[in-house]
Amino acid sequence: MATIAPREHGQARRRIDALLQRYRELRAATVALCESLSAEDCALQSMPDASPVKWHLAHTSWFFETFLLGPHAPGYRQFDLRFRVLYNSYYVGVGERHPRPERGLLSRPGLEEIRAYRAHVDRAVEGWAESRAVRNDALDVLELGLHHEQQHQELILTDLKHLLSRNPLHPVYRAGVPHAPPPAASHSAPPLSWIELPSGIREIGHDSAGFCFDNELPRHRVFVDGFRLASRLTTNAEYLAFMQDGGYERPQLWLSDGWDVCSAQRWSAPLYWEREDGRWRAFTLRGMADVAPDEPVCHVSYYEADAYARWAGARLPTEAEWEVAAAAAPARGNFAESQRFHPAPAGAGPGLQQAFGDVWEWTGSAYLAYPGYRPAAGAVGEYNGKFMVNQFVLRGGSCATPQSHIRASYRNFFAPAARWQFSGIRLAR
Repeated sequence: MATIAPREHGQARRRIDALLQRYRELRAATVALCESLSAEDCALQSMPDASPVKWHLAHTSWFFETFLLGPHAPGYRQFDLRFRVLYNSYYVGVGERHPRPERGLLSRPGLEEIRAYRAHVDRAVEGWAESRAVRNDALDVLELGLHHEQQHQELILTDLKHLLSRNPLHPVYRAGVPHAPPPAASHSAPPLSWIELPSGIREIGHDSAGFCFDNELPRHRVFVDGFRLASRLTTNAEYLAFMQDGGYERPQLWLSDGWDVCSAQRWSAPLYWEREDGRWRAFTLRGMADVAPDEPVCHVSYYEADAYARWAGARLPTEAEWEVAAAAAPARGNFAESQRFHPAPAGAGPGLQQAFGDVWEWTGSAYLAYPGYRPAAGAVGEYNGKFMVNQFVLRGGSCATPQSHIRASYRNFFAPAARWQFSGIRLAR
């Protein structure tokens, strides 16, 4: 693509300035998430699916260095050539990658060197943005990198929670955050009701107004049969009834693969739940707390969500049903900005509740390409498309998701056995 033409310079400059300001804000927000952490907290890896905080801090800088500064900033010098391998996640087109399960073995470079790496990249991005070498395609990469940074802000919280949960001392991440629900939320969940939506041909996918990931495109028509959607998320009390009715011991409720995983892993409750003195308690980023009956159940796998839905005489919604129902709802809710980092009870009021925030909602849809989908050219095209197998779609964001990062067409995806994400359940019929 050509360099920005003089007559377009004013409009382009405004976009550059807006993205640069956003860059500063988001990079600072990532650092702020780590302010209370020690170097040891940032270095450890609790399981192969998670990454050390230090790795997230480096990888997000690697992304800007690899896809923005290297190709688009003339004369840019890499901070350390070895980082190209150390902090490459899964981009085969870029080159070699350090094994994911061994990220926690990288005691060096140390945290201070990673902070220096981030500062080096930040200075280079600032210098590039002020130069006359800015191209339209490069601005698209910068914007993609900002949303990539927000994804890793969420991963810092989810991976850190899993790490701290493995410590028998049950350490607290943010002691100053209260356990009480936000003021806007009720202390008791309203009765569950069913919202009816009629049959019809609908459009789903992003409408191309503003940023989206490539897996949200193209917008296309689907036929959605009439269905009913639960007005709110499934609560801990409702899930406890499933557990007390032998839900984890009845193979007829489970998919075959799910039953095998449940049996092998000896699941008997959601992740982070512990039985203590006759009551259920759960590990949170604020330490241990009693399981609150009216809060949404969280940290359940697709297999558990599907089994619960069968037990409840319902099913999980398809992603098309979810998007049709949530498309008109404002993207407001309990997000990372609340600093709660924990699901809250549904508020009072009619209509669809908790569509956004609190917990990612499992759908019954496999993560597949939309009709006509085309990934971007080059290594950056590996961002989403290569994972379209053996995954299920989740919608709506969670209490660890930045609010500005979510929208009705956003498609998250995880393997069906994953539990360490803030994932929950909304029923459909």
